[in-house]
Amino acid sequence: MAGRRLLGQILKDLGAVHEGMIQEALAIQREESGRIGEILVRLGHVDAEKVAEALAVQAGLEFVPSSKLEPEPEALKRVDGVTARVQGILPLRLDGDRLVVALADPLNLSVLDDLSLAAEGGVTAGVGESSSVLAAIEKAYGSGGTERFEEEIGKAVKEFEQGGGKIDLEDKAAMAQAAPVVKLLNYILYQAVRDQASDVHLEPFEDDFKIRYRVDGVLYELQAPPPHLAVALISRVKVMADLDIAETRIPQDGRIELSVGGRPVDLRVSTLPTMFGESCVLRILDRSVVSLDLDRLGLRDEERKAFDEILELPHGIVLVTGPTGSGKTTTLYAALNEANTEEVKIITVEDPVEYDLEGIVQIPVNEDIGVTYAKVLRTILRQDPDKILVGEIRDEETARTAIEASLTGHVVFSTLHTNDAPSSVTRLLDFDLEPFLLTATLEFIVAQRLVRRICKNCKAFYEPDENILLELGLGKADVAGKTFAFGKGCEECNHSGFRGRLAIFEIMRMTDAVKNLILDGKPTAVLREQARRDGMRSLRESGLLAIYDGLTTVEEILRETL
Repeated sequence: MAGRRLLGQILKDLGAVHEGMIQEALAIQREESGRIGEILVRLGHVDAEKVAEALAVQAGLEFVPSSKLEPEPEALKRVDGVTARVQGILPLRLDGDRLVVALADPLNLSVLDDLSLAAEGGVTAGVGESSSVLAAIEKAYGSGGTERFEEEIGKAVKEFEQGGGKIDLEDKAAMAQAAPVVKLLNYILYQAVRDQASDVHLEPFEDDFKIRYRVDGVLYELQAPPPHLAVALISRVKVMADLDIAETRIPQDGRIELSVGGRPVDLRVSTLPTMFGESCVLRILDRSVVSLDLDRLGLRDEERKAFDEILELPHGIVLVTGPTGSGKTTTLYAALNEANTEEVKIITVEDPVEYDLEGIVQIPVNEDIGVTYAKVLRTILRQDPDKILVGEIRDEETARTAIEASLTGHVVFSTLHTNDAPSSVTRLLDFDLEPFLLTATLEFIVAQRLVRRICKNCKAFYEPDENILLELGLGKADVAGKTFAFGKGCEECNHSGFRGRLAIFEIMRMTDAVKNLILDGKPTAVLREQARRDGMRSLRESGLLAIYDGLTTVEEILRETL
């Protein structure tokens, strides 16, 4: 079978560029990575419309110019606004019984199977320039495409129940492909991505079916459809994630790739058998929400300097510690992103790989076939890396291999589950590691927490009373001239008073004094006191600075720190 034609060659055949332009773009692609079409547009050699035409030729589809992106009312009725936005499709017209649509992404051809449910005569797809298609979708549907979530659920449920006679409730595959079920899941995912949720929970109970999603670390419950729709919805998720829908007795894991509002979103799917059916959790990985940039993590000046030191280490181990969901991986990715230059070879071993990082070799762990952290780490050393990321130090074997990697001249980044930086030393010693190996390799331990950021739109200031100060261990004199803030709640923050999160850090340098205490077998409390004398700021102290800056509330800091 012949391979796909190269985009640069197609653009040459269209007379849009010449060979010199393509070679210039390829040189930039080798250096910075990225898509060749986007680079040519950025260089000003070709416009986005011409690139879209070339992508259409490459995909073997018709090209729809921006001037022809004018949908007919009858076609719009076939596809609801949320589905159009989630899938990046614009219904244009009806050609007999066939629905003619324009795609924002020519690689998103799997959507055509779902769309064929809305058009009995099938679907004919063309490709338009991405931003023009998305703009036309917004113009065509307006606010009507994002009506109240409860209304959308009500409509889809009614549609499902009205068509109940056509759906065999024993046939999960048929249920999963039913148009109302497809539509209903699209509503749920669109709402979650729009509200920047990190997880969506679909949970069946004896007499109830709950849909909840987590925003800024807090779970919110949505109005759920009737319990009898649980099987259909979860089967639909499993179909999208390419899981076995007939198997409901064992946990399964999968992945769904979506394009919502023109940006790629990755969904990690996990199903778990319960007493009342399968529980399903979707982890939403949206690169446009998570910033993999050290300068946007909220580091204070002295913390930023510490990270600069970490990135310049010639060898040693750097640990980032904290509970699940405290942003450890994001911090490490941001650090590796900064270190990712032509001169530095970086390899990661993760379980699973959370975000694709350009220019970095990423290896997923698969313990079912023996691909463990320790085994991969030993193999990595033969790949001549400069910096290595080990997703998590879980056992003695991984810890010892990380130490060996560090002793042979590599910088090893990893995570650990402990409450603060000093207690990480005790945790590592629990793996039966010799203290002298630890002090020879460990360079920095960074503990962190995520706290909710006060919504800028409804922020208000107040004078704290003595009870609040007492909980923080402060007196009136300690907060003289300091400001305290909270969020009143508004439409922008869903009346929660918070919008987004920020990280607070505790950065512990392994100074000579701390190393000597470790060698002497001193307890965690003694290590903590010495680290503070050497300049470490505790999580609580970092939290207080965030309060004084008007970034977060007292309640958030009390909840996340001791």
